[in-house]
Amino acid sequence: MAMAVAQHRESSIDKHLDASGKYVRYTAEQVEALERVYTECPKPSSLRRQQLIRECPILANIEPKQIKVWFQNRRCREKQRKEASRLQTVNRKLTAMNKLLMEENDRLQKQVSHLVCENGYMRQQLHTVSGSTTDASCDSVVTTPQHNMRDANNPAGFLSIAEETLAEFLSKATGTAVDWVQMPGMKPGPDSVGIFAISHSCSGVAARACGLVSLEPTKIVEILKDRPSWFRDCRSLEVFTMFPAGNGGTVELVYTQTYAPMTLAPARDFWTLRYTTSLENGSLVVCERSLSGSGAGPNAAAAAQFVRAEMLPSGYLIRPCEGGGSIIHIVDHLNLEAWSVPEVLRPLYESSKVVAQKMTIAALRYIRQIAQETSGEVVYGLGRQPAVLRTFSQRLSRGFNDAVNGFNDDGWSVLNCDGAEDVIIAVNSTKNLSGTSNSASSLTFPGGILCAKASMLLQNIPPAVLVRFLREHRSEWADFNVDAYSAASLKAGSYAYPGMRPMRFTGNQIIMPLGHTIEHEEMLEVIRLEGHSLAQEDAFVSRDIHLLQLSSGIDENAVGACSELIFAPIDEMFPDDAPLVPSGFRIIPLDLKPDAMTTNRTLDLTSGLEVGPATSHAGGDASSSYNNRSVLTIAFQFPFDSSMQDNVAAMARQYVRSVISSVQTVAMAISPSGINLAVGAKLSPGSPEALTLAHWICQSYSYHLGTELLRSDSLVGDLVLKHLWHHQDAILCCSLKSMPVFIFANQAGLDMLETTLVALQDITLDKIFDESGRKALSADFAKLMQQGFAYLPAGICMSTMGRHVSYEQAIAWKVLAEEDNNVHCLAFSFINWSFV
Repeated sequence: MAMAVAQHRESSIDKHLDASGKYVRYTAEQVEALERVYTECPKPSSLRRQQLIRECPILANIEPKQIKVWFQNRRCREKQRKEASRLQTVNRKLTAMNKLLMEENDRLQKQVSHLVCENGYMRQQLHTVSGSTTDASCDSVVTTPQHNMRDANNPAGFLSIAEETLAEFLSKATGTAVDWVQMPGMKPGPDSVGIFAISHSCSGVAARACGLVSLEPTKIVEILKDRPSWFRDCRSLEVFTMFPAGNGGTVELVYTQTYAPMTLAPARDFWTLRYTTSLENGSLVVCERSLSGSGAGPNAAAAAQFVRAEMLPSGYLIRPCEGGGSIIHIVDHLNLEAWSVPEVLRPLYESSKVVAQKMTIAALRYIRQIAQETSGEVVYGLGRQPAVLRTFSQRLSRGFNDAVNGFNDDGWSVLNCDGAEDVIIAVNSTKNLSGTSNSASSLTFPGGILCAKASMLLQNIPPAVLVRFLREHRSEWADFNVDAYSAASLKAGSYAYPGMRPMRFTGNQIIMPLGHTIEHEEMLEVIRLEGHSLAQEDAFVSRDIHLLQLSSGIDENAVGACSELIFAPIDEMFPDDAPLVPSGFRIIPLDLKPDAMTTNRTLDLTSGLEVGPATSHAGGDASSSYNNRSVLTIAFQFPFDSSMQDNVAAMARQYVRSVISSVQTVAMAISPSGINLAVGAKLSPGSPEALTLAHWICQSYSYHLGTELLRSDSLVGDLVLKHLWHHQDAILCCSLKSMPVFIFANQAGLDMLETTLVALQDITLDKIFDESGRKALSADFAKLMQQGFAYLPAGICMSTMGRHVSYEQAIAWKVLAEEDNNVHCLAFSFINWSFV
C-alpha cells in the first residue's frame, strides 16, 4: 500500500513541463531540493538562488532552462492557491450576505402582507355603517404589546420580564413589529457596511442594522456589551446585579449615563434589565429594556443632573456563519423624553435618523473596525498600535464631553454665572489629567482646569464645510499665544500667564496623519504649528506647538450625527499615557420642519427658548424634512494656577468670544447661500450685488475676448453666479483705485489666496504678485486699459499664508457696468494654478 502511494506521489508531483512543453520527471529528492531553494530565495533574479543551485549536487543533472521553468510553474501554482483561497473567502462572504438579503426580503414581504391587510381593514371600516373599530378576523394587525411589569424584587419576576423582552426584540430584529424604512443616504450594496433602517411611525424612535462581520459571535457580544468603548455618548455603565438564567444566560440590572451633546439640554440616564442568552440555532442574543422605578445609581445627587429616558426592547442578535464570521442584527428603540429640551432642539430627540447615526451605525462600524484591525488590514502611522490610537480618540472625545456637560460629581462648578452670560465659565479644581490608572503618571494642577463654553445657532452652512475649514485654516480663528499658553501649562505645571513671551505664528500648519476609521468618517492626526519668539534673545529658538487632533464628519456625503474638531496640546514625543486637555467644536445639524423654524440668529439659545411639554410635534419621526440649521457647541479648557484663576477666566471668556466672532464671520463667508443668496446683499460698500457682478464679469469677458467665460451662453439668473463660483480657474476682481483692493473672488480664487470673502477685502493687488509678476502686470497695464484685456505670462503669486502659487497663464479684463458702460473693476483669471 505504501509503495502504491509513493508511486502515485511520484507520478503526480514529480512530473513538470519543460521549456519545450514536454513533461520532465524529477525524483522526490530533486523536488525537495528545488522547494528548499525556492523557499529560501523566491525572487528569480536572486544571486543567492544561483549559488544554492550550484552548491546542490542533486540538481547538477538538470538543465538551467528546466530549473527556470520549474520555478515559474512553482510560482504559478502558488498564485493559483492564493487566488483560490481568496475566492473561497469572498464566496463565503457573498453566500452569507445573500442569506442575509434573502431574510431581509422575506421580512419585507411579510411587512407588505401586513400593510395589505391593514389597508383592506381600513377600506372595510370606511364602508361599514356600524363604525366598528376592531376586526377580530384579521390576526396580522400590528399591535403594540402591553408589558405587565411583574414583581421585580425576585428573580422569577426578572426572568419573566427578560423572556418578554427577548420575544419583543426578536419581533423587531427579524419580524414586522416595527414598520422599517430604508435609512436615507445609506444605500445597500457591495461596498456598504450593512443594511440600515429607521422606524416610520412607532412609539419613540427606533433604528435597525444588519450586516456581516468577520468576528466570532462571543467576541462581538463582548464588544457590544462594553458600551462605553464604542458609544461616544456613553459616560458610564454599571452592572448592579447579575444572576444566571436558563441556557447558560444571564440577567443583569444596568444603570447607564449618557452625555448631552451640547450645553443647552440635560443629559440622559437609563435603568434597564439586560438579558444575555443563546437560541436553539446557536445564535447569541443580548436584549435590553427599561425597568420602572428610580434605579438612581450610585449617587442620587449626581443622578439629579439627568433626565430618565426609556429604552424599549432593543438589543443584538448574532448568528455564526459557515466558514467563520457572524451575521449581526442590531435594534435601538428609545424614548428620549423630548419634552425636556428647548423646542428648537426637539427634532434631535424625536429623530430615528439621529439614533441610527449615533448608536446603531456606530456599533456596526466599530465592530467592523475591530475585525479589520484584528486581521491586519489596517495600517497606522508613526508605529502606533490600533488599540492605542483608538484609546487616544476615545479620550479626546470623552474629555470634550466632560467639559461640555460639566457634571458635579466630576468636580465641575459654574463660576459667577447669572444666566445672562453668553459664555459659561466652569472650574474643576480636582481634575486629574492621567491617561492611565497609574497615579504616578498623572498630572495635577494646583488650581485645576477652567472651561469656557458656549452654544450658538448657525444657519445656511453645512457642518462638514465649516469643520473642514476650521481644520485647514486654523489661523483664521485661533490665537497662537493662547495655544502656546495651553501647551506650556502641560509641561511640569509651568504657568506662563499673564507674563507670556510674545510669540508669532509663521502660518505653517503641518498635519501628520496617525490613523482613520475604515470609512474615513473619523481621523486622528498630529498638528504641528510653527512659531517663533519675537523676543530678540529667543529669535533662533523654535516655538513649535503640537496638537493631537480628532476630526469627524468632514465629508459632506457621509452619514453622520455631527461634525467635530477636537484637539489637545501634547508633547512632541507624546507617550501612550500622555495627559490630554481637549478643546474644540461640535456642530449638530437640526432636522427642522419648515413651520418650526424661526428667523432669529442668536448666540445664547436659552435666552429665547422655553422648556415645556411638546405641543406641536406628533409622535412620528421629524427627520423626513431638513433645513440648513445647526447648533455649534464650543468648549475650550485651560489649566491654571489657583492664584491666577480670575486672570485665566477673563482671558478664556474673551478668547472664546473672539473665536465665536471669527467662526460667525467664517460661516457667513463660506456659506453656499452666502454667495448664492441674496440679491440684496452687497459684497462690499459701493459694490453691486453678487448676482449683478457675476453677470457683468461674464458679459465683459465675452465682449472683450470674443468667447464665453462659462462656456455656455444659455445660463440665466442664479445659474450664472453658481457656475462662476464653482469655475475651475481662480477668478478675482479688484477695485480701480490708486491701491487696488480685491472685492470678489470665486471659490477657486479664495482657495488660491487661502482666505475668505470677508478677509479678501483687506488684500491689495500688489500683495499677491512677486517682483516679476508685478513687472509683467505693469508692462501690460497700458494694453489692458486700451484694448480692454491682456494676457499675462506664467508666473508665481503668493497666498495670504505665505505659500507660493504657480499659474500657467493669467487673463485680465475690464468689467463694465451694464447700465452706464463704465469700468467698474478689473477681473483676473488664473489658469491651471497650483501650490509650489
